[in-house]
Amino acid sequence: MILKTGDKVKVIAGKDKGKEGKITKVLRNDNKVIVEGINMIKKHMKPNGGAAGSIVEMEAPIHASNVMVIDPKTKKVTRIGHTTDKKGKNVRCTKKSNTVLD
Repeated sequence: MILKTGDKVKVIAGKDKGKEGKITKVLRNDNKVIVEGINMIKKHMKPNGGAAGSIVEMEAPIHASNVMVIDPKTKKVTRIGHTTDKKGKNVRCTKKSNTVLD
């Protein structure tokens, strides 16, 4: 998977289509990502110990194919490619502006 934690992405499919956010967690085995403020669900928490039961809003995972990385230069969605830097290390780069992603 070429998506990493901290990437700024835009949702291209689903109920939150068009929204933008930052990836907070990558679930590599399931090919899913958790994006802050996207795909919000309500989870009913049982009371345990001294804490009372409540309804908590949290982000649910979204499939990685439903998000695209935002190019830092052009601020538009783009695909990601790979290239080598001057030291010979493989790095990710954007296809639109050829900007190296960290």
